[in-house]
Amino acid sequence: MSKRKKSNSSGRQSQSSGSNSRSSKRQWYKADLHVHTPGSNDYEDPSVTYLDVLRTAVERDLDVIALTDHNTVAGIAAIRREVEWLSRLERDDRLTEEEQARLSEWRELSEKVLVLPGFEFTATFGFHILGIFPPETSVRELEHILLQLNIPADKLDIGSTETGASTDVLTAYKIIREAGGLVIAAHANSTHGVAMRNFPFGGQTKIAFTQDSNLDCLEVTDLERSGRSTARFFNGSKMEYPRRMHCIQGSDAHRLTMDPKNPRRLGVGERATEFNLLDPSFDEIAAALRSKQFDRTRPARPKDKPFDSVAAAREEGATLVQSFRESASARGGRLTTILTDVAAFANTMGGTVYVGVGTRKGAPKGLSDPKKVEKEILQGLDERVTPPLEVKTKIAETEGVKVLIVETAKGDDRPYCLDDHKFYVRDEGDTSLAVRDEIVALIRNVLEEEESGDGGSAASGSASTGRKRRRSRGRRSGSRQSGNAGSDDNADDNAGGGAVADQDDAFYLPQIGVEIVDSEKRQGNTYHSIRDLRNNNVIKNVTRKGARKLWNYAIAQHEDHPVGAKDVQWDNNVGLIRAAERAGKVRYDLALRENGGLRIFYGVTEDGMEGKWAAFIKDE
Repeated sequence: MSKRKKSNSSGRQSQSSGSNSRSSKRQWYKADLHVHTPGSNDYEDPSVTYLDVLRTAVERDLDVIALTDHNTVAGIAAIRREVEWLSRLERDDRLTEEEQARLSEWRELSEKVLVLPGFEFTATFGFHILGIFPPETSVRELEHILLQLNIPADKLDIGSTETGASTDVLTAYKIIREAGGLVIAAHANSTHGVAMRNFPFGGQTKIAFTQDSNLDCLEVTDLERSGRSTARFFNGSKMEYPRRMHCIQGSDAHRLTMDPKNPRRLGVGERATEFNLLDPSFDEIAAALRSKQFDRTRPARPKDKPFDSVAAAREEGATLVQSFRESASARGGRLTTILTDVAAFANTMGGTVYVGVGTRKGAPKGLSDPKKVEKEILQGLDERVTPPLEVKTKIAETEGVKVLIVETAKGDDRPYCLDDHKFYVRDEGDTSLAVRDEIVALIRNVLEEEESGDGGSAASGSASTGRKRRRSRGRRSGSRQSGNAGSDDNADDNAGGGAVADQDDAFYLPQIGVEIVDSEKRQGNTYHSIRDLRNNNVIKNVTRKGARKLWNYAIAQHEDHPVGAKDVQWDNNVGLIRAAERAGKVRYDLALRENGGLRIFYGVTEDGMEGKWAAFIKDE
């Protein structure tokens, strides 16, 4: 059995406690942090032994596994008991040949794969949380943590998902983190996941469960899925979810190999994550997941088909937080276009520019001299963007060509301008020259952050403040201009429709799209005030001529096709007007009955449809 050379078990333990034996250069290591053993009472093959689990992990070329049985550490305890017993027999010179072979195999396997102890805890209302700990953590310590989480003492060894009343999600995060563990939301986007798909909880609860500071990352089942991926949803571009979350994947293996009759029932390592680490240790994994470096994890792929982050981004296309430019030549203004993208990202939510590759199908063009392009872009930013803007650059390879990746965070010194007077913002997949009201909003938001002490860095605090402002403004303007939002030609349909916002509903309004909040005719022209639902900014004096794509669409619909209540497919007080694909995405026009009138929201994408609005999302 040919395997890469790894440190011995004692070396691994010293690494986890900060030894100087680490490599000075990071490498990619493969880990499955969600593996069950026969210690879980729903394990699917009673004939499997604990040794079989480790054999399979090594055969699948895993560097790290975490044993995470349901509400128990019976599996890791059984492994340690066997190794300790065999070691004692060895010291007493009482080993049989079969026992000697088994002990030798345990030792050989432990040199090839790091085994982290942990558990999958069932919190109140059935939410699942992974707690993973350093390899030296004792069974007694782990059981003490489970008792703190209110697992009944008589159920500590059962390994059942049913534990009775336990501990709420946020308290569980805190207890596991304070005990020195990694806190991972198990299969967050599916059954028993804290993203609460099809779960009747309010939006504030979902935000808290997925943004809490004690939560290290989300384990998801759709990490490589383009379009509706959980990782894309939690990329920090939404005001309600400003903390960008690390997303990884694990097998949740309850068997050694995938069930051929049910491909969703995976085996050990059949859905794993690669980590870019100095060494395969608990501390290094924890450091990666607690960092703001989101390029240190990636889905594990076969060696002959390695993960291509540029291709994955390209498949997703241009978004609020990523753009693609095939060339950086000064001729034709292509270099300027890249600089405007970077400035727009810094003014909006941060983002990434991929230089040397477009979104069109076919082989990417690449860059013949990426170092030269990098130098030109950095020089351009230094000379033309004010105030100074910090970016990260790196050269990557995709489909046999080299490209340059330019990353910038949301700037602390907004607004940033190009050539001393041009301010840009990011709007969905486009970079646009900011209008007056957007520039005012940029400055106002920075002042509010400074006043609150957030500085844009305290995600949970700034999110809470932003949500309160937004709900309040939405209710006032909605009641003031309900007559402008749509014709009220169906008064009977609005009976009982005088809805007021739920104070605790973060998703009372869609979070992406626009709303026309006021219209006024002056000198033969109609001027509109448009609310950006993503950030609640209101842009005044917008005309149909020359408006941005989405604004133009909204104004055209508002002027040419006014909506009445009978034009809406209602679900209580929220409704669907139409859904159609535009600019590569399905976009929805939605309605809300409020205070006897209608509010209309145009161009909403599914990322902005949570709570009651999710009922209108088309199935793929």
